[in-house]
Amino acid sequence: MIQPINYSTLPADLYANALPQHVAMIMDGNGRWATQRGMPRIAGHRQGAKTVKDLLRCCKDWGIGALTVYAFSTENWQRPMEEVNFLMRLFDRLLRRELAEMQREGVRIQFLGDLSPLPERLRELMTEAMTLTHDNQRVQFNVAVNYGGRQELVMATRHIAQQVACGALSLEQVNEESLGRALLTYPQPDPDLLIRTSGEQRLSNFLPWQLAYTELYFTDLLWPEFDRAAFHQALHWYQSRQRRFGGLATSPIAQGF
Repeated sequence: MIQPINYSTLPADLYANALPQHVAMIMDGNGRWATQRGMPRIAGHRQGAKTVKDLLRCCKDWGIGALTVYAFSTENWQRPMEEVNFLMRLFDRLLRRELAEMQREGVRIQFLGDLSPLPERLRELMTEAMTLTHDNQRVQFNVAVNYGGRQELVMATRHIAQQVACGALSLEQVNEESLGRALLTYPQPDPDLLIRTSGEQRLSNFLPWQLAYTELYFTDLLWPEFDRAAFHQALHWYQSRQRRFGGLATSPIAQGF
């Protein structure tokens, strides 16, 4: 008889020393999940939030050091205002409800993006959450809100131009390293694995610089359906990959030994 897998601990067929240390996720399909069930789109966002919580805990349980999720893009303002307002309220509600637990669990939360257009109360709560969890080291949890990859690169370029203009940086010092230091994710390592749900196979302006050598995993599952078993499958696929970084092929498993 085949024994069911206990997903509370790392599955036996995954190598602990070959796990991605940073996983990025494009959480796509909340609205479609709800529509398929005759429910309003906002019901899909509620269920999707539960998926985020479970996978964040999964990263903690399995030893994955960082999780970055694409929660709200700069393009998402084009959605119906009712849906946008609901998402703002959902962010607020989730932060208030989950912040104490994240602090207990050693989660360090960081928000990536231009937060200035968000409701003032939500911005204050985000700042409070980042301050409270700043010294936590168990899991780094990045939430991209009002984030656009091209916008991030423009902001980084402006920052470098200002440094050159004031003499803090010479033209010869403008390189990949200096640009990387100007990005919102600095000093974190780039994602090893990107997962996108719902069958779409594009990056949608998400972390274009950081994903240059990231392994890209696409699944037809809608985001609310993406559970620990699906994450297990994605990680198993990742450990079978031959990572090149522009050079010779190296598998994550080989890198771990």
